[in-house]
Amino acid sequence: MQKRHVKHPFGAVITDEARVLILGSVPSVMSVERNFFYMHPQNRFWKVMSALLGERLYDVPTDERIAVLNRRGVALYDSVEECDIDGSSDSKISNVVPANIPALVARSKICKIFCNGNASYQNLVAFHPELADMALRLPSTSPANASFGMERLLKEWAVILDFLPPAPPASNDSSTEGRKEF
Repeated sequence: MQKRHVKHPFGAVITDEARVLILGSVPSVMSVERNFFYMHPQNRFWKVMSALLGERLYDVPTDERIAVLNRRGVALYDSVEECDIDGSSDSKISNVVPANIPALVARSKICKIFCNGNASYQNLVAFHPELADMALRLPSTSPANASFGMERLLKEWAVILDFLPPAPPASNDSSTEGRKEF
């Protein structure tokens, strides 16, 4: 694998009304290339969110994904703002500069942080221990986490629904207003 230096290339998806924050660790090579979260086709994040939120997210344009997350009160970012990493392997992260997660929480109604995998959780609590009580580690949606099939992922990830309001009626607004630079 080739070592790369990553400075987070895109902003958080967040609104002032966000209730939960889902944190990844570092954008994958494909996510950097495609300028959005979880863009590797084998990563199951968008399929998991589609099933949980009852809205198709895995094969729609980015602005539609953002609109659904905003409408449902879900914020999305990564725990690492800058680092060195071998390929897209979370186990090969070094020289970490943490993301300012407390600032995201402070500007919203976030009451729970869900970490997509171990690296996300470990970096969050190492650099922001004051947020540890708000954080819950969920199994990674990465294809590298082959021990978790889709059914098992859905069962574990369903906990996020306990922190979200009921789904409001869908609108035709697909603006990217909720994607803010961070």
